[in-house]
Amino acid sequence: MKDILIIGGGPAGLTAAIYAARAGRTAAIYEKETVGGQIVFSPMVENFPAVPHVTGADLAARMEEQAASFGTEFRYAEVTAIRRTPDGFFVEAGKASDSAPAVILAAGVAHKGLGLPDEEDLIGLGVAFCAVCDGAFYRGRDVIVVGGGDAALQDALFLSGLCRRVTMVLRRDVFRGEAMLVDQVRNTPNIRVLLRRRPLAYLTEDGIACGLRVLDLATGREEDLPAACVFLAVGQKPQNEAVQGLLELTPEGYVPAGEDALTPVPGLFAAGDCRRKTVRQLTTAVSDGASAALAACDYLKEIGF
Repeated sequence: MKDILIIGGGPAGLTAAIYAARAGRTAAIYEKETVGGQIVFSPMVENFPAVPHVTGADLAARMEEQAASFGTEFRYAEVTAIRRTPDGFFVEAGKASDSAPAVILAAGVAHKGLGLPDEEDLIGLGVAFCAVCDGAFYRGRDVIVVGGGDAALQDALFLSGLCRRVTMVLRRDVFRGEAMLVDQVRNTPNIRVLLRRRPLAYLTEDGIACGLRVLDLATGREEDLPAACVFLAVGQKPQNEAVQGLLELTPEGYVPAGEDALTPVPGLFAAGDCRRKTVRQLTTAVSDGASAALAACDYLKEIGF
């Protein structure tokens, strides 16, 4: 039995494992896909302190190697349920199932895509989800933001300060975001808004996305929109299905935990993008992981484990 089971092998989960090990605790990470999480798809990371330039994949590999050097065990399995037991928690994940007195949820979120052909292959190659992370790579160039909610509006405003022109593509004829953000977008000269456009396909050149083909729902005509990058802001889905029967999630599906990582369930902690928060960045995920691990270690001391 491990002292702490960590659900998710992104930056939050990896940091939690490192901090738990340095506190003398054993930990295992459950990861259903790729260790490193969403950061793996970032072509270049330039906003992580003391690391001026590194690809997301390289940074994730370094973090994985560091966690492994402290004895972290990696279990490549999907966690399907987490149940409370008299001794703590039972994590169901097929043959990798195990028990522990403390669990850290760090499963992150899944960005919603457009479902267009070759989309998965183009992520990080002209298709991106994080304007704050990747916007600087397209300084002075034309970009596209797909979406009409608050996230899309905020991305467009952020990119407008870096890029030559930002084109917003919406399927609907109205925005779904806050009126104040809508006004700011409409009053920003280098933001162009295209309403009632349905994305049909990515424009590509040498395996890299270079724009978007859309259908004008008003005229029935197809239109090609060249761009250096297509930023998708059509929603996120927290990966918290495994704890739905253990605690009440927010209406959006996030774990109700603050920066202290504490949830309403003793011994259960949350870190990274899966918890309720406003800023979801690499640095805040790492911070969350440290907080969650230290909180879990304090909890283990309190129960005499």
